Amino acid sequence: MKELPGASLQKACRLLVVFCVLHLSAVLFYYLAGSSTRSLQGNPEPSPRGLAPPRRETTPTLRPANVSRQCPDPSPRLVGPLRIEFSQTVNMKKVEEENSNVRNGGRYTPKDCIALQKVAIIIPFRNRDEHLKYWLYYLHPILQRQQLDYGIYVINQGGDETFNRAKLLNIGFTEALKEYDYNCFVFSDVDLIPMDDRNTYKCYEQPRHLSVSMDKFGFRLPYNQYFGGVSALSKVQFEKINGFPNNYWGWGGEDDDIYNRLVFKGMGISRPDATIGKCRMIHHSRDNKNEPNPQRFNKIAHTKETMNLDGLNSLSYTVLNTERFPLYTKITVDVGSPKS
Repeated sequence: MKELPGASLQKACRLLVVFCVLHLSAVLFYYLAGSSTRSLQGNPEPSPRGLAPPRRETTPTLRPANVSRQCPDPSPRLVGPLRIEFSQTVNMKKVEEENSNVRNGGRYTPKDCIALQKVAIIIPFRNRDEHLKYWLYYLHPILQRQQLDYGIYVINQGGDETFNRAKLLNIGFTEALKEYDYNCFVFSDVDLIPMDDRNTYKCYEQPRHLSVSMDKFGFRLPYNQYFGGVSALSKVQFEKINGFPNNYWGWGGEDDDIYNRLVFKGMGISRPDATIGKCRMIHHSRDNKNEPNPQRFNKIAHTKETMNLDGLNSLSYTVLNTERFPLYTKITVDVGSPKS
Protein backbone atom coordinates (compact mmCIF):
# COMPACT_ATOMS: atom_id res chain seq x y z
CA MET A 1 0.00 0.00 0.00
CA LYS A 2 1.44 3.42 -0.94
CA GLU A 3 2.34 5.63 2.05
CA LEU A 4 0.56 8.97 2.15
CA PRO A 5 2.64 12.18 1.89
CA GLY A 6 1.40 13.38 5.31
CA ALA A 7 2.55 10.16 6.99
CA SER A 8 6.08 10.50 5.55
CA LEU A 9 6.40 14.05 6.87
CA GLN A 10 5.20 12.97 10.30
CA LYS A 11 7.76 10.15 10.40
CA ALA A 12 10.61 12.55 9.42
CA CYS A 13 9.61 14.96 12.19
CA ARG A 14 9.68 12.15 14.77
CA LEU A 15 13.20 11.13 13.66
CA LEU A 16 14.38 14.75 13.91
CA VAL A 17 13.00 15.04 17.46
CA VAL A 18 14.76 11.81 18.50
CA PHE A 19 18.06 13.07 17.01
CA CYS A 20 17.79 16.39 18.88
CA VAL A 21 17.09 14.61 22.19
CA LEU A 22 20.13 12.34 21.75
CA HIS A 23 22.35 15.32 20.87
CA LEU A 24 21.23 17.34 23.90
CA SER A 25 21.73 14.31 26.14
CA ALA A 26 25.32 13.90 24.94
CA VAL A 27 26.09 17.59 25.47
CA LEU A 28 24.60 17.46 28.99
CA PHE A 29 26.61 14.30 29.83
CA TYR A 30 29.98 15.84 28.85
CA TYR A 31 29.16 19.10 30.60
CA LEU A 32 28.38 17.29 33.86
CA ALA A 33 31.49 15.14 33.54
CA GLY A 34 33.65 18.26 33.07
CA SER A 35 32.06 19.94 36.08
CA SER A 36 32.75 16.86 38.18
CA THR A 37 36.41 16.88 37.17
CA ARG A 38 36.78 20.57 37.95
CA SER A 39 35.11 20.03 41.30
CA LEU A 40 37.53 17.21 42.18
CA GLN A 41 40.52 19.30 41.18
CA GLY A 42 39.45 22.30 43.20
CA ASN A 43 41.28 25.60 43.30
CA PRO A 44 45.06 25.64 43.61
CA GLU A 45 46.26 26.25 47.14
CA PRO A 46 47.51 29.76 47.76
CA SER A 47 51.28 30.18 48.04
CA PRO A 48 52.58 30.06 51.61
CA ARG A 49 53.88 33.25 53.09
CA GLY A 50 57.64 33.65 52.94
CA LEU A 51 59.53 31.88 50.18
CA ALA A 52 57.85 32.59 46.85
CA PRO A 53 57.33 29.43 44.76
CA PRO A 54 59.14 29.57 41.41
CA ARG A 55 57.18 28.70 38.27
CA ARG A 56 58.32 25.26 37.14
CA GLU A 57 59.04 23.92 33.68
CA THR A 58 56.44 21.22 32.96
CA THR A 59 57.38 20.08 29.45
CA PRO A 60 58.32 16.43 28.76
CA THR A 61 61.84 15.55 29.83
CA LEU A 62 62.77 13.58 26.72
CA ARG A 63 63.20 15.29 23.36
CA PRO A 64 62.31 13.13 20.34
CA ALA A 65 65.33 12.35 18.20
CA ASN A 66 63.73 13.98 15.16
CA VAL A 67 63.21 17.42 16.77
CA SER A 68 64.86 19.95 14.45
CA ARG A 69 62.99 23.20 15.03
CA GLN A 70 64.70 26.05 16.86
CA CYS A 71 63.22 27.40 20.05
CA PRO A 72 61.20 30.58 19.42
CA ASP A 73 62.50 33.96 20.51
CA PRO A 74 61.15 35.08 22.88
CA SER A 75 60.15 31.88 24.63
CA PRO A 76 56.37 31.40 24.84
CA ARG A 77 56.71 30.05 28.39
CA LEU A 78 57.71 33.31 30.05
CA VAL A 79 55.36 34.58 32.74
CA GLY A 80 56.74 38.08 33.41
CA PRO A 81 57.02 39.61 36.92
CA LEU A 82 57.91 37.22 39.75
CA ARG A 83 57.56 37.36 43.53
CA ILE A 84 61.01 36.93 45.08
CA GLU A 85 61.33 36.43 48.84
CA PHE A 86 64.19 35.37 51.13
CA SER A 87 62.40 34.90 54.45
CA GLN A 88 62.41 31.09 54.57
CA THR A 89 65.21 28.53 54.47
CA VAL A 90 65.63 26.64 51.20
CA ASN A 91 65.43 22.84 51.35
CA MET A 92 68.02 21.79 48.75
CA LYS A 93 66.77 18.20 48.58
CA LYS A 94 63.35 19.47 47.57
CA VAL A 95 64.84 21.89 45.04
CA GLU A 96 66.78 19.01 43.47
CA GLU A 97 63.62 16.90 43.27
CA GLU A 98 61.67 19.75 41.67
CA ASN A 99 64.42 20.14 39.04
CA SER A 100 64.96 16.46 38.29
CA ASN A 101 65.13 17.28 34.56
CA VAL A 102 68.46 19.08 35.19
CA ARG A 103 71.40 16.78 34.53
CA ASN A 104 74.14 16.23 37.08
CA GLY A 105 76.52 19.17 37.24
CA GLY A 106 73.75 21.71 36.52
CA ARG A 107 73.25 21.06 32.80
CA TYR A 108 69.90 21.52 31.05
CA THR A 109 68.82 21.30 27.42
CA PRO A 110 65.26 21.99 26.14
CA LYS A 111 63.51 18.79 25.17
CA ASP A 112 61.10 19.98 22.47
CA CYS A 113 63.25 22.43 20.49
CA ILE A 114 66.86 23.38 19.81
CA ALA A 115 68.10 26.26 21.98
CA LEU A 116 69.30 29.38 20.18
CA GLN A 117 72.33 29.74 22.47
CA LYS A 118 74.58 27.60 24.64
CA VAL A 119 74.96 29.55 27.86
CA ALA A 120 77.49 29.04 30.66
CA ILE A 121 76.50 30.85 33.85
CA ILE A 122 79.56 31.71 35.92
CA ILE A 123 79.21 32.54 39.64
CA PRO A 124 82.24 33.86 41.59
CA PHE A 125 81.99 32.35 45.04
CA ARG A 126 83.31 32.03 48.57
CA ASN A 127 81.39 31.25 51.78
CA ARG A 128 77.94 32.05 50.37
CA ASP A 129 76.20 28.67 50.65
CA GLU A 130 72.84 30.05 51.83
CA HIS A 131 72.79 32.59 49.01
CA LEU A 132 73.56 29.85 46.49
CA LYS A 133 70.54 27.86 47.67
CA TYR A 134 68.21 30.79 46.94
CA TRP A 135 69.90 31.35 43.58
CA LEU A 136 69.42 27.72 42.52
CA TYR A 137 65.84 27.68 43.84
CA TYR A 138 64.76 30.64 41.73
CA LEU A 139 67.04 30.56 38.68
CA HIS A 140 66.71 27.00 37.44
CA PRO A 141 62.96 27.33 36.70
CA ILE A 142 63.53 30.75 35.11
CA LEU A 143 66.32 29.49 32.85
CA GLN A 144 64.25 26.49 31.78
CA ARG A 145 61.30 28.68 30.83
CA GLN A 146 63.73 30.80 28.82
CA GLN A 147 64.51 27.61 26.84
CA LEU A 148 68.27 27.87 27.20
CA ASP A 149 70.87 25.16 26.75
CA TYR A 150 72.77 26.05 29.90
CA GLY A 151 75.26 24.97 32.55
CA ILE A 152 75.88 26.39 36.04
CA TYR A 153 79.49 26.84 37.20
CA VAL A 154 80.26 27.99 40.74
CA ILE A 155 83.91 29.09 40.85
CA ASN A 156 84.98 28.85 44.47
CA GLN A 157 88.09 30.71 45.63
CA GLY A 158 90.06 28.42 47.94
CA GLY A 159 92.37 29.60 50.68
CA ASP A 160 92.14 32.84 52.63
CA GLU A 161 93.67 35.38 50.28
CA THR A 162 91.80 38.58 49.40
CA PHE A 163 88.82 37.86 47.14
CA ASN A 164 89.36 38.34 43.39
CA ARG A 165 85.98 38.36 41.64
CA ALA A 166 87.15 39.20 38.11
CA LYS A 167 89.84 36.53 38.08
CA LEU A 168 87.29 33.93 39.17
CA LEU A 169 85.13 34.95 36.21
CA ASN A 170 88.05 34.46 33.82
CA ILE A 171 88.63 31.03 35.34
CA GLY A 172 84.95 30.13 34.93
CA PHE A 173 85.05 31.10 31.25
CA THR A 174 88.17 28.99 30.69
CA GLU A 175 86.99 25.92 32.61
CA ALA A 176 83.46 25.90 31.13
CA LEU A 177 84.86 25.83 27.59
CA LYS A 178 86.76 22.65 28.47
CA GLU A 179 83.41 20.91 28.93
CA TYR A 180 81.16 22.24 26.15
CA ASP A 181 81.18 24.60 23.18
CA TYR A 182 79.39 27.45 24.95
CA ASN A 183 78.93 30.58 22.84
CA CYS A 184 77.47 32.83 25.56
CA PHE A 185 78.59 33.57 29.11
CA VAL A 186 76.50 35.11 31.88
CA PHE A 187 78.54 36.36 34.83
CA SER A 188 76.36 36.59 37.92
CA ASP A 189 76.88 37.47 41.57
CA VAL A 190 75.33 34.80 43.77
CA ASP A 191 73.17 37.27 45.72
CA LEU A 192 71.18 38.70 42.78
CA ILE A 193 67.83 37.26 41.66
CA PRO A 194 65.89 38.60 38.64
CA MET A 195 62.30 39.68 39.32
CA ASP A 196 61.05 39.12 35.75
CA ASP A 197 61.78 36.08 33.58
CA ARG A 198 61.58 38.22 30.42
CA ASN A 199 65.06 39.38 31.41
CA THR A 200 66.61 36.55 29.41
CA TYR A 201 70.03 35.28 30.46
CA LYS A 202 71.46 35.20 26.95
CA CYS A 203 73.81 37.20 24.73
CA TYR A 204 73.01 40.03 22.33
CA GLU A 205 74.76 41.92 19.54
CA GLN A 206 76.29 44.16 22.20
CA PRO A 207 77.41 43.13 25.70
CA ARG A 208 74.34 42.94 27.91
CA HIS A 209 73.94 44.38 31.40
CA LEU A 210 71.13 42.36 33.01
CA SER A 211 70.90 43.70 36.58
CA VAL A 212 69.66 47.13 35.54
CA SER A 213 67.54 48.14 38.52
CA MET A 214 68.39 46.58 41.88
CA ASP A 215 66.39 47.11 45.03
CA LYS A 216 69.73 48.01 46.64
CA PHE A 217 69.81 51.18 44.50
CA GLY A 218 66.09 51.94 44.73
CA PHE A 219 65.48 50.18 41.39
CA ARG A 220 67.56 52.75 39.55
CA LEU A 221 70.83 52.51 37.66
CA PRO A 222 73.45 54.03 40.02
CA TYR A 223 75.38 55.58 37.09
CA ASN A 224 75.35 55.18 33.30
CA GLN A 225 78.66 53.29 33.12
CA TYR A 226 77.62 50.72 35.72
CA PHE A 227 78.22 47.15 34.53
CA GLY A 228 78.13 45.24 37.82
CA GLY A 229 76.01 42.45 39.22
CA VAL A 230 74.92 40.33 36.26
CA SER A 231 76.21 40.70 32.71
CA ALA A 232 76.28 38.64 29.51
CA LEU A 233 79.00 38.53 26.85
CA SER A 234 79.35 36.24 23.88
CA LYS A 235 82.51 34.20 23.52
CA VAL A 236 83.64 36.53 20.74
CA GLN A 237 82.97 39.68 22.80
CA PHE A 238 84.76 38.29 25.84
CA GLU A 239 87.85 37.28 23.92
CA LYS A 240 87.90 40.63 22.12
CA ILE A 241 88.43 42.48 25.42
CA ASN A 242 90.96 39.86 26.64
CA GLY A 243 88.51 38.81 29.34
CA PHE A 244 88.45 40.58 32.69
CA PRO A 245 91.41 42.00 34.65
CA ASN A 246 93.18 39.62 37.03
CA ASN A 247 94.74 42.22 39.31
CA TYR A 248 91.72 43.63 41.18
CA TRP A 249 91.98 42.25 44.72
CA GLY A 250 89.16 43.09 47.10
CA TRP A 251 85.87 44.87 46.52
CA GLY A 252 85.25 47.35 43.72
CA GLY A 253 86.73 48.64 40.49
CA GLU A 254 86.72 45.60 38.23
CA ASP A 255 83.25 46.40 36.83
CA ASP A 256 84.40 49.85 35.72
CA ASP A 257 87.55 48.35 34.24
CA ILE A 258 85.38 45.93 32.24
CA TYR A 259 83.21 48.82 31.04
CA ASN A 260 86.33 50.67 29.90
CA ARG A 261 87.54 47.60 28.01
CA LEU A 262 84.27 47.40 26.10
CA VAL A 263 84.42 51.08 25.16
CA PHE A 264 88.07 50.89 24.06
CA LYS A 265 87.17 47.96 21.79
CA GLY A 266 84.32 49.90 20.18
CA MET A 267 81.43 48.12 21.85
CA GLY A 268 78.40 49.53 23.60
CA ILE A 269 76.14 48.15 26.30
CA SER A 270 72.59 46.94 25.82
CA ARG A 271 70.10 46.75 28.68
CA PRO A 272 66.51 45.65 29.25
CA ASP A 273 64.19 48.39 30.40
CA ALA A 274 64.11 49.23 34.10
CA THR A 275 60.93 47.21 34.74
CA ILE A 276 62.08 43.97 33.12
CA GLY A 277 65.60 44.48 34.51
CA LYS A 278 64.50 44.56 38.15
CA CYS A 279 66.29 42.28 40.57
CA ARG A 280 66.53 41.68 44.30
CA MET A 281 69.72 41.40 46.32
CA ILE A 282 70.05 39.09 49.32
CA HIS A 283 71.22 41.46 52.04
CA HIS A 284 74.48 40.59 53.75
CA SER A 285 77.37 42.20 55.55
CA ARG A 286 80.76 42.84 53.95
CA ASP A 287 82.68 39.59 53.48
CA ASN A 288 85.94 39.02 55.30
CA LYS A 289 88.92 39.41 52.96
CA ASN A 290 86.81 41.43 50.52
CA GLU A 291 87.39 44.92 51.83
CA PRO A 292 87.31 47.89 49.40
CA ASN A 293 90.32 47.89 47.08
CA PRO A 294 92.35 51.06 47.78
CA GLN A 295 94.07 50.82 44.37
CA ARG A 296 90.90 50.56 42.31
CA PHE A 297 90.70 54.18 41.12
CA ASN A 298 94.31 54.23 39.95
CA LYS A 299 93.86 50.92 38.12
CA ILE A 300 90.65 52.08 36.40
CA ALA A 301 92.49 55.14 35.10
CA HIS A 302 95.02 52.92 33.30
CA THR A 303 92.73 50.32 31.71
CA LYS A 304 93.75 51.27 28.17
CA GLU A 305 97.42 50.56 28.90
CA THR A 306 96.87 47.34 30.86
CA MET A 307 93.98 45.56 29.11
CA ASN A 308 96.11 43.90 26.42
CA LEU A 309 98.54 42.56 29.02
CA ASP A 310 96.22 41.63 31.89
CA GLY A 311 93.38 39.21 31.21
CA LEU A 312 92.86 35.84 29.55
CA ASN A 313 96.34 35.93 28.07
CA SER A 314 97.95 36.28 31.52
CA LEU A 315 95.58 34.06 33.52
CA SER A 316 97.28 31.75 35.99
CA TYR A 317 95.54 29.48 38.54
CA THR A 318 95.37 25.96 39.89
CA VAL A 319 92.23 23.80 40.04
CA LEU A 320 92.10 22.21 43.50
CA ASN A 321 88.85 20.27 43.19
CA THR A 322 85.88 19.80 40.86
CA GLU A 323 82.56 18.61 42.31
CA ARG A 324 79.44 17.89 40.29
CA PHE A 325 76.27 18.37 42.28
CA PRO A 326 72.75 17.73 40.93
CA LEU A 327 72.17 21.44 40.14
CA TYR A 328 75.65 22.91 39.60
CA THR A 329 79.34 22.25 39.10
CA LYS A 330 81.62 23.62 41.81
CA ILE A 331 85.24 24.27 40.85
CA THR A 332 87.54 25.22 43.73
CA VAL A 333 90.65 27.08 42.62
CA ASP A 334 93.81 28.65 43.94
CA VAL A 335 93.99 32.13 42.43
CA GLY A 336 97.37 33.05 43.88
CA SER A 337 98.01 36.21 45.86
CA PRO A 338 98.33 39.94 45.13
CA LYS A 339 101.69 41.13 43.85
CA SER A 340 103.45 43.19 46.46
